[in-house]
Amino acid sequence: MSAAREKLVEELARIVGPRNVISDRHQLMAYECDGYTIQRGVPAAVVFPADTDQVAAVVKYLHREKIPFVPRGAGTGLSGGAIPLHGEVVVNLVRMNRILHIDYENRYAVVQPGVVNRRLSQVVAGRGYYYAPDPSSQQACTLGGNVGENAGGPHCLKYGVTTNHVLALEWVLPDGQVVMVGGPNGDDVGYDLRGLFIGTEGTLGIVTRIWVRLLKKQIGVKTILALFDRVEDASRAVSGIIAKGILPGALEMMDRLAMRAVEAGAYPVGYPEDIEAVLLLELDGSAEGLEDQAEDAVKVCKEHGVRDVRVAASEPERTLWWNNRKTAFGAMGNISPDYLVQDGVIPRSTLPEVLTRIAEISKDSGLRIANVFHAGDGNLHPLVLFDSGVPGETQRAVETGSRVLQVCADVGGSITGEHGVGLEKMYDMEKIFSPADIDYQLKIRGIWNAEELCNPGKLFPRPAKCIDAKAMAAAGRG
Repeated sequence: MSAAREKLVEELARIVGPRNVISDRHQLMAYECDGYTIQRGVPAAVVFPADTDQVAAVVKYLHREKIPFVPRGAGTGLSGGAIPLHGEVVVNLVRMNRILHIDYENRYAVVQPGVVNRRLSQVVAGRGYYYAPDPSSQQACTLGGNVGENAGGPHCLKYGVTTNHVLALEWVLPDGQVVMVGGPNGDDVGYDLRGLFIGTEGTLGIVTRIWVRLLKKQIGVKTILALFDRVEDASRAVSGIIAKGILPGALEMMDRLAMRAVEAGAYPVGYPEDIEAVLLLELDGSAEGLEDQAEDAVKVCKEHGVRDVRVAASEPERTLWWNNRKTAFGAMGNISPDYLVQDGVIPRSTLPEVLTRIAEISKDSGLRIANVFHAGDGNLHPLVLFDSGVPGETQRAVETGSRVLQVCADVGGSITGEHGVGLEKMYDMEKIFSPADIDYQLKIRGIWNAEELCNPGKLFPRPAKCIDAKAMAAAGRG
């Protein structure tokens, strides 16, 4: 270990304690990637602060010494936002995992960023409450990471994404200052910095406390499974359900290749091998009228050529259907050595056209693409299947994913709905933003993160400012 790196580790250990700093190279390799594994980078060190004061002290030290750093939660991100590509220090927030306060009367909770998404709902379930955003990784992802990516989930069609459920934030800026944005009791006063900070992927600082809304559990739930012989029919059924005036809590879809993967996993449902698409529809609300909505949804499916449609007969059956859907990404390992997940958004009405174009891209590239998506709000997750052991196939997968995002942009959509930009989609930002658009966003980043020490080289399609030789040496990389 170089003298500069020894000093770095000593200073971090002085702030958080020796047991809360990792510097061994073999241990550091566990932090070289997140859920996006195309690119990797080993950090100079990993530091585990326990509270806001320690986060601020760590950041002040790194800022003073001009050492770049990367905030990190559970590492479940899917766009490379938490990868220390150039050997930055990783500030890992998993020790900050306490639920600090629950106010049932005013329906909010105060949590640290390392609280796992699902745990919050489990803690408040006994009083009839829950936290609405439900990413498929909710059993592992943290609320701080959800804030950074503005995460959504299957139920965002009706209930919205993270920004719709965060009331206030305590935030450590890239120079170590601690600020409070938003408020737990209503709308922001002045500029909406809470809204600005959410979804900035760790480029404007580190969240250390989060005030989140709690919702009352719905009295009634109806979950419907519909099997279609044609993807086009399923796509049109999605639009038909919304056009009918039905607003489901969730409206999910998988194609044949995705179904093949999940059926080989831990939660097989028993899909017929020859069907092309499955819809998973969930209605919730007061018991009155729910039966009528379910009947209307079933009728729409029948009008669009459904082969079989049924309502879950029990809670275990409903849970099985959802477990099957929520394990779809990981299930790709059953049918492919590697996969790259994309995250485009399209107008719902263009779904048949876009799926046809994705199929054409798959055929042209020679790579299979499995489609799993939040059909109700047009958030697609095409999974490009490839084998990194085949020379050139990784790059072909990346290029194929970018072509899919171009289709999304062409029909008036976006390059990401909930997974963020990170490293993966930096240059795809040019598909939806002009140079002037990007320049103004860079100017906003420059207000708080002028030296680009906080998660440098992420989000925008231009190289981060050069880090001088002194900073590189201080981090032990020179």
